[in-house]
Amino acid sequence: MSKIFEDYFSEIQTDMVSICLEYVEERAEKIYIYCSFEEGIVSSDYFYNINGKVVERHKLNDMLSSGENNYDVSVQRQSGVVKILNMDIKSVINLCKEYNREIPTEMKLIYNIEENSLKAEYKYELVYSDDPVKTADDVAMEWFEEISKDNSWS
Repeated sequence: MSKIFEDYFSEIQTDMVSICLEYVEERAEKIYIYCSFEEGIVSSDYFYNINGKVVERHKLNDMLSSGENNYDVSVQRQSGVVKILNMDIKSVINLCKEYNREIPTEMKLIYNIEENSLKAEYKYELVYSDDPVKTADDVAMEWFEEISKDNSWS
Protein backbone atom coordinates (compact mmCIF):
# COMPACT_ATOMS: atom_id res chain seq x y z
CA MET A 1 0.00 0.00 0.00
CA SER A 2 1.47 3.34 -0.99
CA LYS A 3 1.69 6.27 1.35
CA ILE A 4 -0.69 9.18 1.07
CA PHE A 5 -0.37 12.83 2.05
CA GLU A 6 -1.67 12.24 5.58
CA ASP A 7 0.94 9.51 6.19
CA TYR A 8 3.81 11.83 5.27
CA PHE A 9 2.27 14.70 7.23
CA SER A 10 1.97 12.47 10.31
CA GLU A 11 5.59 11.35 9.94
CA ILE A 12 6.77 14.96 10.00
CA GLN A 13 4.70 15.73 13.10
CA THR A 14 6.08 12.58 14.73
CA ASP A 15 9.60 13.84 14.06
CA MET A 16 8.72 17.16 15.71
CA VAL A 17 7.44 15.36 18.80
CA SER A 18 10.43 13.00 18.86
CA ILE A 19 13.05 15.76 18.94
CA CYS A 20 11.17 17.62 21.68
CA LEU A 21 10.76 14.38 23.63
CA GLU A 22 14.48 13.69 23.30
CA TYR A 23 15.29 17.21 24.55
CA VAL A 24 13.27 16.62 27.72
CA GLU A 25 14.67 13.08 28.09
CA GLU A 26 11.09 11.76 28.03
CA ARG A 27 10.60 13.31 31.50
CA ALA A 28 7.53 15.47 30.97
CA GLU A 29 3.79 15.05 30.96
CA LYS A 30 3.08 17.08 27.82
CA ILE A 31 4.93 18.74 24.97
CA TYR A 32 3.65 21.89 23.30
CA ILE A 33 5.03 22.71 19.85
CA TYR A 34 4.35 25.94 17.97
CA CYS A 35 5.08 26.18 14.24
CA SER A 36 4.59 29.18 12.00
CA PHE A 37 5.03 29.94 8.30
CA GLU A 38 3.96 33.37 7.06
CA GLU A 39 5.32 35.65 4.38
CA GLY A 40 8.22 33.24 3.77
CA ILE A 41 9.31 33.21 7.43
CA VAL A 42 9.60 29.89 9.27
CA SER A 43 9.47 29.97 13.06
CA SER A 44 9.01 27.47 15.88
CA ASP A 45 8.94 27.20 19.63
CA TYR A 46 8.31 24.49 22.18
CA PHE A 47 7.60 24.16 25.88
CA TYR A 48 6.48 21.54 28.37
CA ASN A 49 4.23 20.48 31.21
CA ILE A 50 6.39 18.98 33.96
CA ASN A 51 5.10 17.96 37.37
CA GLY A 52 1.81 19.69 36.56
CA LYS A 53 3.41 23.04 35.66
CA VAL A 54 3.79 24.62 32.24
CA VAL A 55 7.41 25.61 31.74
CA GLU A 56 9.59 27.14 29.04
CA ARG A 57 12.33 24.93 27.66
CA HIS A 58 15.18 26.86 29.30
CA LYS A 59 13.55 26.66 32.75
CA LEU A 60 13.03 22.88 32.94
CA ASN A 61 15.35 22.50 35.92
CA ASP A 62 13.16 24.89 37.94
CA MET A 63 10.41 22.25 37.92
CA LEU A 64 12.42 19.33 39.27
CA SER A 65 11.66 17.62 42.53
CA SER A 66 14.60 17.05 44.83
CA GLY A 67 16.75 14.14 43.74
CA GLU A 68 15.81 14.34 40.06
CA ASN A 69 18.61 14.67 37.52
CA ASN A 70 19.02 18.05 35.84
CA TYR A 71 18.07 18.55 32.21
CA ASP A 72 20.64 19.74 29.69
CA VAL A 73 19.09 23.08 28.75
CA SER A 74 22.15 24.46 27.00
CA VAL A 75 21.63 27.01 24.23
CA GLN A 76 23.28 24.53 21.85
CA ARG A 77 20.63 21.87 22.58
CA GLN A 78 17.77 24.37 22.37
CA SER A 79 19.06 25.69 19.05
CA GLY A 80 19.44 22.16 17.74
CA VAL A 81 15.79 21.41 18.45
CA VAL A 82 14.62 24.67 16.84
CA LYS A 83 16.75 23.90 13.77
CA ILE A 84 15.12 20.47 13.39
CA LEU A 85 11.61 21.87 13.98
CA ASN A 86 12.24 24.52 11.31
CA MET A 87 13.48 21.86 8.88
CA ASP A 88 10.31 19.88 9.61
CA ILE A 89 8.18 22.95 8.90
CA LYS A 90 9.96 23.30 5.56
CA SER A 91 9.18 19.62 4.92
CA VAL A 92 5.49 20.33 5.59
CA ILE A 93 5.63 23.24 3.13
CA ASN A 94 7.25 21.07 0.45
CA LEU A 95 4.81 18.23 1.10
CA CYS A 96 1.81 20.54 0.79
CA LYS A 97 3.18 21.95 -2.46
CA GLU A 98 3.86 18.46 -3.83
CA TYR A 99 0.30 17.32 -3.07
CA ASN A 100 -1.26 20.66 -4.02
CA ARG A 101 -2.58 21.22 -0.49
CA GLU A 102 -3.04 24.45 1.39
CA ILE A 103 0.01 25.26 3.54
CA PRO A 104 -0.78 25.89 7.21
CA THR A 105 0.34 29.28 8.48
CA GLU A 106 0.28 27.97 12.05
CA MET A 107 0.40 24.59 13.75
CA LYS A 108 -0.10 24.05 17.47
CA LEU A 109 0.70 20.52 18.61
CA ILE A 110 0.14 19.07 22.06
CA TYR A 111 1.59 15.65 22.74
CA ASN A 112 0.41 13.86 25.89
CA ILE A 113 3.26 11.53 26.80
CA GLU A 114 1.31 9.30 29.21
CA GLU A 115 -1.54 8.76 26.76
CA ASN A 116 0.70 8.74 23.67
CA SER A 117 -1.79 11.07 22.00
CA LEU A 118 -1.35 14.08 19.76
CA LYS A 119 -3.79 16.98 19.56
CA ALA A 120 -3.28 19.46 16.73
CA GLU A 121 -4.76 22.76 15.64
CA TYR A 122 -4.01 24.30 12.24
CA LYS A 123 -4.63 27.75 10.84
CA TYR A 124 -4.44 28.76 7.21
CA GLU A 125 -5.00 32.50 7.46
CA LEU A 126 -2.43 35.09 8.49
CA VAL A 127 -1.90 35.14 12.25
CA TYR A 128 0.64 37.91 12.83
CA SER A 129 2.18 39.22 9.61
CA ASP A 130 -0.63 41.71 9.01
CA ASP A 131 0.13 43.27 12.43
CA PRO A 132 2.71 46.09 12.33
CA VAL A 133 4.65 44.88 15.39
CA LYS A 134 3.64 41.30 16.22
CA THR A 135 5.99 38.42 15.38
CA ALA A 136 5.70 34.64 15.46
CA ASP A 137 7.63 34.70 18.74
CA ASP A 138 4.95 36.96 20.21
CA VAL A 139 2.22 34.54 19.15
CA ALA A 140 4.15 31.59 20.60
CA MET A 141 4.57 33.44 23.90
CA GLU A 142 0.86 34.31 23.94
CA TRP A 143 0.07 30.60 23.53
CA PHE A 144 2.48 29.73 26.35
CA GLU A 145 0.76 32.26 28.60
CA GLU A 146 -2.68 30.99 27.60
CA ILE A 147 -1.71 27.39 28.36
CA SER A 148 -0.15 28.47 31.66
CA LYS A 149 -3.40 30.12 32.77
CA ASP A 150 -5.97 27.81 31.23
CA ASN A 151 -5.81 24.03 31.19
CA SER A 152 -8.47 23.69 28.49
CA TRP A 153 -5.63 23.11 26.02
CA SER A 154 -4.10 20.36 28.08
